[in-house]
Formats: sequence, C-alpha cells, structure tokens
Amino acid sequence: MKAAVYTKAKIGRVLEMKDLERPVPKNNEVVMRVRAASINPLDWRMKSHRPGVDVAGQVAAVGGAVTQFKLGDAVFGLCKGAFAEYACTHEAKLVRKPESLSFDQAAAIPVAGLTALQGLRDKGHLQPGQKVLINGAAGGVGTFAVQIAKSFGANVTGVCSTKNVELVRSLGADRIIDYTCDDFTQDSERYDLLLDNVGNRTLSAMRRVLGPNGKCVMAGAPKELWAVLTRLLKAFAWSQFIRQKFKFFIAKMNRDDLTTLCELIKAGKLIPEIDRRYPLDETADALAYAEEGHARAKVLIAFQ
Repeated sequence: MKAAVYTKAKIGRVLEMKDLERPVPKNNEVVMRVRAASINPLDWRMKSHRPGVDVAGQVAAVGGAVTQFKLGDAVFGLCKGAFAEYACTHEAKLVRKPESLSFDQAAAIPVAGLTALQGLRDKGHLQPGQKVLINGAAGGVGTFAVQIAKSFGANVTGVCSTKNVELVRSLGADRIIDYTCDDFTQDSERYDLLLDNVGNRTLSAMRRVLGPNGKCVMAGAPKELWAVLTRLLKAFAWSQFIRQKFKFFIAKMNRDDLTTLCELIKAGKLIPEIDRRYPLDETADALAYAEEGHARAKVLIAFQ
C-alpha cells in the first residue's frame, strides 16, 4: 500500500511516499480502507514516522476480539498513519459514520470537533445566553466552535480575517471582529468565555475582555506547549483569582463525544467545513499549505 512517511534527511525530516505492507489487525483492532483523512497541526509539528490521525473509511479487516464492527462498515475516528491507503486502530477509537455524512465530512470531525466541544462544554462550562468570543473562528477548531456554541444557545463573537468574515457569519456568529482592522483584546464587550485557538495574545491582554466571572480556554498543540506553559508559570505569580481564569487543554478521544457531534450534524446544527482536498500523492503539498496558517476550516487528503 502507498503511505506518507517522514524520513530523515540532511535538512531534518522530509515527507515521502513509500510502499508498505498492509497492516494486520491485533485482537481489538480494525483495519480500514482509508477514504479520507484530514490534517491537524500536530501532523507537521511532531513529524512522527507516520503522520495523520483523523480518518474515515471502510472496515477491511478486524481482529478476533472486535465486537463493534464488521467488514464493509463505514467508520471514522482516530488512528496513527491515516495518510495511507489502509490504516489500523483500536475499535474503541472509531464510531459508525452516519449515512448523511460523506467520508470527507466525517474525516474532518475528530480532532477539531472534539477540541471545540470539550473546550466549550467541559473546560469552559458554556451555558445558554452566555457571551463567547472565539479567536481563530475560521480555522479547523473555530468553524466547529462557532456552530457548537450557537447550538448551546450562546451569543457568539468570532475573530477572523477579512476574507473569512462571510464564512464565519454563515456559521451563525452573532458578531465578527476582523483582526486585520481591530484588536479583539481592545474590544469594549466583556465575555463569559474566550476560546483561544491561536495563542497570539498575552494572558493580560485576553484578561481585559473577560467579564467578572469570565474564563479563557486555550486549545493547544505541541508547538505552543512551551509558550503556553511559560505564560501559565508567569500567571502563577499572580493572584489565585487570575489563575482560575485560564485553562490550557488538548482534546481527548471520547466515543460518546464523537456521537454527540454526529447528532448535532444530523440535527442540522453542525456542518464540517472543508477548505481544500489533495490526493495522497500530494500530502506534502497539503501539509505545506496548512502549515502556512491561512487555511480556512479543514484540509483533507481524499481518496477515490
């Protein structure tokens, strides 16, 4: 099978297409024929041997102890090495793909959708009627977050660039701040929750837009981890009141949460947004485009 693999080179690691053996499932594992996979920041930042974690496909083989799926089932979820013709993962990391979802849409969901849902609901404790500001509203996590926050009954302000204003408005944002014209940290509005998907503002600057009981949830990726930890260590010297306002987290796999996202989609409250699709042979180009930081919504590796 063809697969995207990082290999060592004089300039660091480069992504190459290689012919590998098709995976064989262990007892609780499922092998999928990959139909679509989506890109996340960790795919170019970590540069693990086999990139790709978001996957959607059809079950091609199952281990002897697998009880949830059978050959031919359409599934999606998380795995290692999704940028390949076949991928293998534990059955607990997969759910059935609803018929109403395309494979492309399903592949766009896992990391970004879970991050948005868990950030707003579990870390931000967002409630109906509250005001939420989403920094990076046109990105992979942001496009999910705007819609999920609206489904919770929140009043949503999205921060994005000029070219993405109409997209964010179409997702349901009540108000939009164009960061090329205005600095959201100077906004006169005060928010109950700030979901920061970008990490381009200081804690003190973000604190200015939080209400008396407001909090900031920072959705992180490995590259930002040290910078965020440094910011939190500095905050440790501040009062307990300030420290309680800021939370950093990385989403965790949760089958129930993937099902929740599917239910929102079936109810018409959530639509996975896709920016571009690339064939497997152009995975390196897809990663380069996503790494530029200007992609709107999700970038996919799509298969015939």
